[in-house]
Amino acid sequence: MNSKPTADQAFVRETNLSLVLRLIHNQSPLSRAQIAVITGLNKSTVSSLVDELIAIGLVHETGINLGGTGRPATLLEINSQIGSIIGVELGVDFISVAITDLLGKILWRKREETDPSDGQKKTIDKTLLIVKEAAAAGKKKNSKILGLGITTPGTVDTKKGTLIFAPNLHWHNVPLVSIFSESTKLKVFVENDANAAAVAEHLFGTARQSQNFIFVFAGVGIGGGLFLNGNLYRGTHGFAGEIGHSPIMAEPSQNVCHCGNRGCWETYANQYSIIQRVQARLEVKRSSIIPQLMAEQNSPLNIALIKQAADAGDKEALDSFSEAGSAMGQGFAGLINIFNPEKVILGGPLSMAGEYLLPAIKETVENHVFSEVNKKVEITLSPFGPDASLIGAVSIVADDILSHPISP
Repeated sequence: MNSKPTADQAFVRETNLSLVLRLIHNQSPLSRAQIAVITGLNKSTVSSLVDELIAIGLVHETGINLGGTGRPATLLEINSQIGSIIGVELGVDFISVAITDLLGKILWRKREETDPSDGQKKTIDKTLLIVKEAAAAGKKKNSKILGLGITTPGTVDTKKGTLIFAPNLHWHNVPLVSIFSESTKLKVFVENDANAAAVAEHLFGTARQSQNFIFVFAGVGIGGGLFLNGNLYRGTHGFAGEIGHSPIMAEPSQNVCHCGNRGCWETYANQYSIIQRVQARLEVKRSSIIPQLMAEQNSPLNIALIKQAADAGDKEALDSFSEAGSAMGQGFAGLINIFNPEKVILGGPLSMAGEYLLPAIKETVENHVFSEVNKKVEITLSPFGPDASLIGAVSIVADDILSHPISP
């Protein structure tokens, strides 16, 4: 007996369920009639699909639309209370874990600093403890855990669930999905931090209606998430987006990048480069309130402290951010000339200083991008700021639910 027609029908059914669910997610509240008009599906098919999504618990009726002509229509939206998602961001020197609802609203969170020299096992063990704490917090809210998403800097094999190489962590071939699924018994996903942040922008952020945009994740390193023609672009082997290691200058005197090369874009535009710029200014006794702030707060030099000085109008802090912004702008210009995106979005830890970086970024882009292209691209900050990758961890689970809307 040939089961192919049945299999094809099941595939079409799931595809249409996903189509309707994503539409409700992006544009709710919507009526069944509006869904039929937008999707081109007939009304009876839409009604059947919506009824199934309601039965699953992913969609619920939210009210009546009394506007316009004709009969009042029942409106639909995502049921964000169906369960919770755990998101984990494995940073270079921190672990951040959150529980959110299906729409990315944070319900619980915890962050712990880590020492990069602690090593892989100690960091993962600490992460597992926080994840278990998060799961317990979810159970207290009587919320079913729908999945666990993990983001990390570096190249990731999403099919195998393995971190291939993280230059700034010095980790190689770590089977993260296997480790976390075995310990938590949850469905686990792993993704590069910038890729995940791009998915978050598309699902929850400023790029919900954008088909072509680039997310630039800036912190200890610089990574990119490329959304082309409505889909995350991974490249031939799944490793696209390592934009921070694009060579923009190769000086023998330049510090070696964590990847082992010289001249990588991120060595001129990451958070360490800003700290080095400020240190160089302080070493030649430039007038600045930064040493005073360091003494008062008993704090080493860091981006938050430099931003605090910039907020107070400190020239050395402002100039250091401006120089870093110019270096960032060179990379932005190259990306814009190559991909011609609708938007370039800056997020990650360095986006906390975005108001001081953006003017120099935009000025440099204006000087290096074809004017016709520059007029049509928007350069903006992520609404998630330093949490871009953390919300990205949640979004990769949510995206799977939207793509495969079966009972969670």
